[in-house]
Amino acid sequence: MEKFLSLKKKIKKNEGFRNEAYLDSLGYPTIGYGHLITKKEKKMFQAKFSKKFLSRLFDKDFKKALTAYKKNFNHRKHSKDTKEVLIEMIFQLGIKKQKKFVKMNSHIQNNDMFLAALEMKNSLWYKQTPKRVDGLIKLLLKKEYEKKR
Repeated sequence: MEKFLSLKKKIKKNEGFRNEAYLDSLGYPTIGYGHLITKKEKKMFQAKFSKKFLSRLFDKDFKKALTAYKKNFNHRKHSKDTKEVLIEMIFQLGIKKQKKFVKMNSHIQNNDMFLAALEMKNSLWYKQTPKRVDGLIKLLLKKEYEKKR
């Protein structure tokens, strides 16, 4: 069984699916499961594509996010939930934008998930996709809630 199957399913659900290009909530050209269309790809994505093709494109994008996570965060001991939050964040925002969450990343490194969650909530990212970020905050704080019981 694939290691990140449930995370991939969750990201696909959060991204939604379209088999033709559209503008995302920020006006960026997108296709499939949240694939950001680059300038080099613009001409290619002027038609509809099969779900199979766009699923392979999603897998490439997911692998890119996973690689970015491993390169930038893997030396730390993260729980499965924290790993998933960071990977989904990288998938949605890209590693450059994720790394701008300096305080949040620092709080995660120091295992202070409540402060990390506050940084997530106090962001433009939260204002743009509040339901998605709320779900990620719940996942990040899951272990903290379990400790309180």
